[in-house]
Amino acid sequence: MIRVLLADDQLLVRAGFKALLDAQPDIEVVAEAGDGQQALAAVREHRPDIVLMDIRMPVVDGLVATRRITGDPALSGVKVVMLTTFELDEYVFEAIRSGASGFLVKDTEPEELLRAVRAVVDGDALLSPGVTRRLIAEFAARSKEPASADAFSGLTEREREVMALVGIGLSNEEIARRLVVSPLTAKTHVSRTMVKLGARDRAQLVVLAYESGLVRPGWLG
Repeated sequence: MIRVLLADDQLLVRAGFKALLDAQPDIEVVAEAGDGQQALAAVREHRPDIVLMDIRMPVVDGLVATRRITGDPALSGVKVVMLTTFELDEYVFEAIRSGASGFLVKDTEPEELLRAVRAVVDGDALLSPGVTRRLIAEFAARSKEPASADAFSGLTEREREVMALVGIGLSNEEIARRLVVSPLTAKTHVSRTMVKLGARDRAQLVVLAYESGLVRPGWLG
């Protein structure tokens, strides 16, 4: 059973999401919150698998709440997906930097919402092509000098290759086709790379790939 916490200051938004999610045999909404402070308290009480977190909320906003959740070792099993009104929200970059596993627009199709919840719980990042392009542009604008190669000395050559492919937005299936391996093998390489680098999920692996200079803007071919 996938346990979900809904955090949004709009009651109608929460009600719509809850009705859809609770109708699924494998998903259960365990708590709701109307602001970031309530969300933090509810996360600590209920320990959900995933939090659907609105970016803009009163008292404590979604970005601050997300940073506190992802920064707490006791809550390491909790995934956060940001809810936003526009796909290219100005705060999407900061949300990913804050530890969010991805984002969803509030008017997303019901089937996409359900697929997204299940995908994030399975360890996939939730980044649309449009947001991936925006993230790359942000990384390009904000990037510093690439990190030393020593930062990845613990990775094998294949793991570096896989990390670079994750960085340009490829799924496990796409990586498998590119490297001519099985999807399971590709997923194993991704998982081992995340463990070695201490990345929470694929979204954080993308952050590391760009900030380290392992992947540079313009490599989307």
